[in-house]
Amino acid sequence: MKHATFLRFFLPTATAMLLFIALPIVSVLIQSVHAPHDRVVVEVENCTPFGCTKSTVIDQAATERLREEKPQGRFVGLDIYRDRSHLAFSEIGEAWNQATGAGDFFARLMNLPFYRALVFTLTYMVFVTPLSILLGFVVALAVNAIPRLFRGPVIFFSLLPMIVTPLIGALILFWMVDSRGIIGAAVQWLANDPNLSLKASTTLTWIMLIVYGTWSTAPFAFVVYYAGLQTVPQDSLESAMLDGATRWHRIRYIVLPHLMPLTVFMFLIKIMDNFRVFEPIVSFNAAAHAQSLSYFIYSDLGGETRLLSSAAATSVLTIAGVLVLLSPVLVRTWRQFGKA
Repeated sequence: MKHATFLRFFLPTATAMLLFIALPIVSVLIQSVHAPHDRVVVEVENCTPFGCTKSTVIDQAATERLREEKPQGRFVGLDIYRDRSHLAFSEIGEAWNQATGAGDFFARLMNLPFYRALVFTLTYMVFVTPLSILLGFVVALAVNAIPRLFRGPVIFFSLLPMIVTPLIGALILFWMVDSRGIIGAAVQWLANDPNLSLKASTTLTWIMLIVYGTWSTAPFAFVVYYAGLQTVPQDSLESAMLDGATRWHRIRYIVLPHLMPLTVFMFLIKIMDNFRVFEPIVSFNAAAHAQSLSYFIYSDLGGETRLLSSAAATSVLTIAGVLVLLSPVLVRTWRQFGKA
């Protein structure tokens, strides 16, 4: 393809990426190194027949004039990144010096809001990403093995988590894990503890969110793998069967290598999706036990006082975290294409 033809094809995509991805990221980066202006405080003297008193008041006109002159706020550099609500370098140093062991240091680290959100985000991503891909692969193999007559209904039920609105699906499971729901009552019966509540335990809440995340995102992997299974060379499978290869050997040495590019693609997509987990926390009302980086940003932007600079700094750190997580897969893919 000629360079001019390629540029004509790529120009619309590049323009959209510049307008809707690059420029917003630059804007967020600029906002993250600026803090809101301090209010201008002046001292006034109030005189009455009984004497004069001095008091301090906020000069609204001067404050608004300062905001109009510098709408981004005052430049603070990396101070927002280093404060207690984010990387908290000084607090980590104090925790390291005062901790009596690794467990104590981790407990102190979990008291810092950013690291508490980061730990849950990483835990959710580490478990949900491979489990959802594995579940989707197993379901795709099962559906591909059944007679064609039954594939339609089975595919329909396999796609239900994707068809059902995420909020509705989360609310249904939320009611089921309630102490009066079927899952909550079953857990109480198995544990022989009538007071046990999935919603009151941090560990059980994390497990509940991970199970829901795996269930709700597995259909995407199923659809991709099922489409990929239709392209597996039948000649290779038949030759392996004639040579006495078992089903497991055919999957391991023929199917899996053939689907490896799809697996890499899904890992890239799901790492990005799971690292920005947000909806399950809101749907399950689980913010008291689990907060992700995206929920951390949502909290900064909510309420009467919107902490735009804090939310921007967390957004930049989230983007940096995604790039770090994706870098091994991207480097491996780049080397494979380079050799090709």
